[in-house]
Parts: sequence; structure tokens; C-alpha cells
Amino acid sequence: MNSEDLLYFLIALPFAGSALAAILPANARNTEAWLAGSVMIAAFIIAAGLYPFISEGEALRNEIEWLPGSGLNFTLRMDGFAWMFSMLITGIGFLVVLYARYYMSPRDPVPRFFSFLLAFAGAMQGMVIAGNLILLAIFWELTSIFSFLLIGYWHHNAAAREGARMSLIITGTGGLCLLAGLILVGHIVGSYDLDSVLAAGDRIREHALYVPALVLILLGALTKSAQFPFHFWLPNAMTAPTPVSAYLHSATMVKAGVFLLTRLWPVLSGTDEWFFILGLAGMSTLLLSAYFAIFQQDLKGLLAYSTISHLGLITTLLSLGSPLAAVAAIFHMMNHATFKASLFMAAGIIDHEAGTRDMRKLSGLFSYMPITATLAMVASAAMAGVPLLNGFLSKEMFFAETLGQHSGSVLDGMLPYVATIAGAFAVTYSVRFIHTVFFGEKALDLPREPHEPPHWMRLPIEFLVLACLIVGIIPGMTVGPYLHTAVTSVLGEHTPQYSLSIWHGINTPLIMSVTALIGGVLLYLALKNYLARCEDGPPGLSHLKGQHIFDRMLVTLSWRWARWLEESFGTHRLQPQLFLVMLTALIAGSWPFFGTGIDFSSPILTGIDPVFAILWGIGVACALGAAYQAKYHRLAALILMGGAGLVTCITFVWFSAPDLAVTQLLVEIVTTVLILLGLRWLPKRVAQIDNASTPVAWTRRFRDLMLAVGCGGGMALIAYKAMTNAPLSDSIARFFLERAHSEGGGNNVVNVILVDFRGFDTFGEITVLGIVALTVYALLRRFRPAPDSIDIPEQQRRQNTFDDNHPDRSIGETVHDYLMVPSIVMQWMFPFIILLAVYFFLRGHDLPGGGFAAGITLAIGILLQYLASGTRWVEDRLYIRPVRWIGSGLLLAVLTGMGSWLFGFPFLTSHFDHLEIPLIGELPVATALFFDLGVLLLVVGATALMLIAIAHQSLRSYRTRSADTEKTGEED
Repeated sequence: MNSEDLLYFLIALPFAGSALAAILPANARNTEAWLAGSVMIAAFIIAAGLYPFISEGEALRNEIEWLPGSGLNFTLRMDGFAWMFSMLITGIGFLVVLYARYYMSPRDPVPRFFSFLLAFAGAMQGMVIAGNLILLAIFWELTSIFSFLLIGYWHHNAAAREGARMSLIITGTGGLCLLAGLILVGHIVGSYDLDSVLAAGDRIREHALYVPALVLILLGALTKSAQFPFHFWLPNAMTAPTPVSAYLHSATMVKAGVFLLTRLWPVLSGTDEWFFILGLAGMSTLLLSAYFAIFQQDLKGLLAYSTISHLGLITTLLSLGSPLAAVAAIFHMMNHATFKASLFMAAGIIDHEAGTRDMRKLSGLFSYMPITATLAMVASAAMAGVPLLNGFLSKEMFFAETLGQHSGSVLDGMLPYVATIAGAFAVTYSVRFIHTVFFGEKALDLPREPHEPPHWMRLPIEFLVLACLIVGIIPGMTVGPYLHTAVTSVLGEHTPQYSLSIWHGINTPLIMSVTALIGGVLLYLALKNYLARCEDGPPGLSHLKGQHIFDRMLVTLSWRWARWLEESFGTHRLQPQLFLVMLTALIAGSWPFFGTGIDFSSPILTGIDPVFAILWGIGVACALGAAYQAKYHRLAALILMGGAGLVTCITFVWFSAPDLAVTQLLVEIVTTVLILLGLRWLPKRVAQIDNASTPVAWTRRFRDLMLAVGCGGGMALIAYKAMTNAPLSDSIARFFLERAHSEGGGNNVVNVILVDFRGFDTFGEITVLGIVALTVYALLRRFRPAPDSIDIPEQQRRQNTFDDNHPDRSIGETVHDYLMVPSIVMQWMFPFIILLAVYFFLRGHDLPGGGFAAGITLAIGILLQYLASGTRWVEDRLYIRPVRWIGSGLLLAVLTGMGSWLFGFPFLTSHFDHLEIPLIGELPVATALFFDLGVLLLVVGATALMLIAIAHQSLRSYRTRSADTEKTGEED
């Protein structure tokens, strides 16, 4: 196996582990932990084994062609920077799994927890090693979805649900902006391949679309990394279990934004727009979040705001556009991951063993848990930037970079002062964490008696704190080579000379560090008494809560504005809605011709067959009659619609399109019967309307007529122009006619187009069909018919009355007698219909038929059984699980498309051959047959699901409100 192939395992292992974890029993706590830990450590070993291949600055790359013509391939790419993140994701992920084994309660649904955690790790891995911009955006959104599930893991808690909802809305919206920005970048470069994008920095920065693309990408990154003004979602995510907080806020979720900024730094940085937008956001976040962290009373709240502040530090560094600043940013990403993960785990241990995270109740815990306290103090010192710890090194590099000149602006001049003040604030909240929690008088009113946790629960913190110490003391010997590999992969030939020495002499950055340390300690001493009794939140700004602002904006957008739009343009009537839709379609279709016009040459008359003209006259008459009768005589309108459809079917036969004719005929049968079943539940319409002949009514009808003529006539004109604009030799038809057999292995050009040449389109269409079927079923489950449609029809009531008046008959016997002969005939037809479906399926690649026609045919057979014998009779005898049919069809279609990857061809590439079968002879076989089988299964499942949803309406009992109930409701 090549080293490049191992990249797939980095993504596949977590997702496979997630699927397996989800099906394990709820009491398999140890098994779940072993599974998750094994997946994480296996992925860690794979990533570590790839280091020799990328240590020299090269990138491992593997590509599976998906839509190569559109530049959409499943491309994985690992360089030094992606390797660094992969090691953090898997390494810290393993430590979090070990910690979670002892943190999570046996009463918690642990399989769901580890399943979500592994899926999130897989999404993060996919994001960092994605080699295609669109693939990166897909994994980006997957991280938002799985983080939503992790944050809302304790869904019985309203705060957890609210925090999960907020995180999904903020990061999901940012993800959509990111996708739009990446599409613009791909348009500028002419490719979505990451290597091509990274090589086109000058072209991107000089393009007119640079600023829109930059703003959209920054919106995605800033929302993900909780930067001002989108910072408020992260503190509200603290309702997640502590292992989730340790993982999301150290190496994964919130680091995704700064990862993207670093990944695209070579092509987007170096402009005034980059500096001012990113610098302002980073500096604001760095300072404000550090200030907010000082006044938090919840341990995890303090750590959350400190995380936001440190991410602001990284963002500020990246905004400077200096290669040395980029080095400092990458180094601080590594350092922050170690000390922040250990601090969150320590906070979780305190909560787990003491029963609270409220710093006003915690004190003197050093005497109860001295080892945990020592570890937390070292990690806090690293967070504060104390010398001989890893946080000091990257923070001093940050101070050094703030002193340089980057744009000569006021913002640039303020940067050293903002950095020093934010550094002092960091020392203040770090000292507060240490002093308030671990020193002072012993807390006596805690919910639990504090004690040291199990050793294996504390081991991850010990390992991470040890890393903080070793990196802080001997950085060049430990993290130096790996940092150089990561930096070189980002900066390339622009990689500057930098030093990881602990001592650089007495210089300005050192003075800034000392000032921040002394100032932070003095500030804590000044605020100590106030912090011991104050409410949660900073003085002067405590009323500015991001959650409240978010909720107000959400209410304004989703309720007030939506209600105004609904009242202004909405209606409960279908006709005005259709009018707006069709009017919009007419304007959109006509818009391109307003400026250029369209040249309609004289009609090409080749003679009209009188029989064909009469046929079309009948079809037009049926269509007009259906439109006229649709309002009050639905059954007549449905019959007339069927007549128009039948004329269309005959037209296809007339013009030698048997495949279309077969499909049209089968679809007409299914849709007519399904609509006929649905008519039973529509409210009755009364023809006597007082204003039927008023001028307003006539004006509205004339308006609707003109719109209908415009839409129908416009489509006719466009179709005419398309068919007469170019000679047949220049049309695309010749391409398919010449290549259907030689490249698709079939003589039925229509079917070869559907399952081979345009197989991806068909795959999208069957996916939509499956979604529509599920939506119809979900809607009809909640469907409540009009009161006048609940009673059984008049004819059935009379038949039941007849049965009731004759003692020798039972209710429903007359109905059964009426349908006895048709029901027997339809039951006998079922095996023949199945045989016909198989016949259509097998001949489809060379003769009219195919998977879609076969699926509709088989669905008609099932539909006839429901009509003949009723819902209960059929479902007692026929095992139908339409959702499984839909899922199996989609899965088979996907697997057929993926099978081509095994042979090095793009997704859904077809292959055919001629096999010599004994006694049968030569038999043409194409891999598209399996794709067509997937189409068949999905069509049957989708049609049957909609049929079942309608049929079950007759089995449900609907309660109508009594007059007393209605009267009571009116009085209320």
C-alpha cells in the first residue's frame, strides 16, 4: 500500500468507528471507550508514520476523480501544516477518550457520545487534509453539524439545546459564506484544487473579486473561531460535557477558523483589506475576551473566554502579513492546544469531584487534590505566559511582531499597547484561577467531598502538562523540527529565520512580558475582593450579552420579518402562490431576451398529417377542459388531464420515441391513480359563488389567462427555436448516437444517456425523488382532512346501509361483491406485472425500457393490489418496506459509482463487455446495469411510500370537535 493511500484511512477509521459505536449496547461503556481509543491511536500512528514523507517540505497527495470536468475531485493532501493538525486531532483525541471513560456517568448514553466524538474527529481530519476547496467546505460544515450534536449531547438540558442551536446557526451560516467565497476563489483561479489555488496568490489579490471573496472567507473563519463580533456562541457551548469542551476548544472546532486563515495566508494576506478586517477583529477579540474572562464565575466560562482571547491573538498575528508573525501563529496553535486541553480537563475533574464549577464556592482545593492542583497551576502559568513554559515562547514572539511596522495606521500603532494590556489580563485570569480555586480557606459547603480522581483520568493532564514543560525548556530539541516542517509547508520559500531560544537578552518583548506579568498580578490583587462576590460578567458591560442580541436578531429575522412577509405576500390559497411562482418564472425566462431579443424565423412547414392534427386538437381540448373543470369538478379534470397525457404519449410514438412513450404512459397511470386517491381527502368545493361574475373576478381570470398564455407560449417558442436553430449535424444528438454503443455498450441511446453519459444527473434526480417521497410521507402523517371529508363517501354509505338492513349480510359485503371480479383479475395480474418489470429492466440497455420504467411498472403492480383488496389485506400478505427500498437503491447507485474508483476511473464511469454464456450465447453486460437496478429499487420504494401514506389515511380515525367544545373554545 502506498503512503498516499493511508490518507483515506485517516478519514475512514473515525467514521467507521462512529458507525460501529452507534450500534453498541448502552451498557457497553468499556467497549465503547476501547473502540474509540483504538480508533484514535490507530489514526495517530498512521499520521505519525507519514512524517518522513512530508518532513522535507513535500506534500502527500491522493486523488479520486469525481467530476473531473468540473474540477470536483475527492482530493486529499497532507503537508507539514496538515500533519501538525492531524497529530493534534488524533493525539488529543485519544487523551480525551481516556478522560471521558472516567468522566461520563454510567447513566449517560455513552454509545451516542463516542459515536458523535469519532464522527467529529473524522470531519476534522477530512477538513485539514482536504486538497479541494469544495471538499474542504463539505467537511467544514460536517464539523458544525457534529459539534452541534456534541454540544447538545445532554439534550434534556434546555441550556445545552440553546447552546447547540446557537453554535449551529452561527457556524453554519459562516460555512455558507465560506462556500460562496471558495467558489469565487475557484472562479478566479480556474480550479478548485488547493495546490493550484496556493500557486495563484498574485492573480487572486489583483482580481476584482478579491474583496468579496476575502470578506466571505473571513466571515466563515471568524464565525468558526468565535472572533468578535461572533464570539458569543462559544461561552454558551460550555453546557457540553467537559471532554467535548476540552476537545473542541483545544485542537479542533475553534481551531478550524485559524487553520483556514493560515492555509490561505499565502494567497490572501498582504493587502490593506486583509490587515484591517482581520486585525480589527483579532485585536478586539484579544482584548475584550481577556477582559470578560477576568469576571467569569464559572470555571469553564473563564476558560472559554480565555480560548476566544488566545484565538484573537492568533488571528491578530495572521493579520500582520509578516512571515515571522505566521510562524508565531502556528507555534501558538500548538502551544494553546496543550495547555488549554489540560485546563479544561482539570476544570472537569474539579466539577466531577467537588460537584460545582462556581468559583465563588471553590477554595482551598489544594489540600484535597494536590496533584491535580499542581498540574492545573502549571497549565495556567503556561496560559499566562510564564517563562520556561511553552506559552511564554509564542507569546513573546507575538510581542516582538507587534512592534514592527505593518501599515503605518493607527491600528498598527495601537497594537503593542493592546497586546501588553491583553497579556496583563491573561495573567490576571490565570492567577485568579489558581488562587481562588486552590488556595484560601477550605470550602465546607460543597455538594461533594473533593478528592483526587482515578489515576487514568488524571493521566491525560499529566502528559499535556509535561509537554508544556518540555517544550518550554528545550523547544528546539522537541518541537523545533515539527514546527519547521509545518511553517515551511505554509510559507515555502518565504520561510524566515527564527529562533526558539529561551533567552534573547533584555529587549522590548521581554519588557512587555514582564510588564504584563507584574501588571496582571497587581490587577488581580486590586480586584480580588470584588471578584469574590460579584455577579457573572464584567462591570459596565454585563448587560451586553451576546446571547440576548442573538436571540433578538433571530426573533426579528425568523418571526417578525417572516410574519410581515407572510402577511404582505403570503396566502393560504394555492392559486395566488402559483401565480407568483409562474410570474417569477416568466420574468426570469424572458429577462435574457429583453436586451438582445430573439430572432424567430419564418416557420418551417413540412406538411401536417390530418390525423396528427386531430390528435393534437383532442389533446388541446383535454388540457383546456381540465383547466376549466379543475376548480369544481376535480374528477372530470383528472380524466381530461389523463387524456392530454395520453395524447403526449401517442405523440412520442408518432415521432419514433418509444422509450419516452413507455415512460410517459407508465407515469400517467401512477400519477393519475395517486391523485385520484388523494382527491378523496380534499375539501368539497361549491360552485355557487356570489362574486363569480363581478368585474374583479373577470379581471383576475383574465390576468391568470394572460400569465398562462405567456408561460405556455414562451416555452413553445423556446422549444421551437431550439429545434430549428441549428442543423442536426451540429446538435449534441449526434455525439450520443455515435458513442452510445461504442462507449456505453448499449443500443438504446436514451437509456445509455440516463445511466452512463448523464449518470450523475440521474443520481441527483433519484436522490430528489427519494427526498420527495419521504417529505410526502412526513406531511401526510400530520395531515388532518377537512371536516366535510372525514365521512365515508355517499355511495359507500348507501352500500353499508343496504348491508345493515339485511340481516344475512355484513357491513362492507356489497362493496366486496362489486369489486370481486376486478380484484381477482388484478391479483392474477401481479405476477405478470412483475415479469413485465423484469423484462423492461433487462432489455433497457438495448431496447425501450430500463430501470425507471421497470420500477414504475412494479409500483403499478403494488398499486393495483391496494386498489383490489384494500390496505389491510395487502399489508398482511405483502412485505413492503419502502424506506429500505429507497435506501438500498441509493446505496447500490453510490456503490456502483464508487466501484469505478477501484480501477482508477472517475465516479460512475461505466464498463461493458460481452460474455459467452453456455446454451445462451453471447450476452452483453454493462456495470450500468447495477446503477439501473438502484434506480429501479428507489422508484419502487418512493412510489410505494407515497401510496402507503395516502392509503393509510383511510385507516386513521379522525375526531371532530363537538359543539360544546367549539363553544368553549370561542368563549375562551
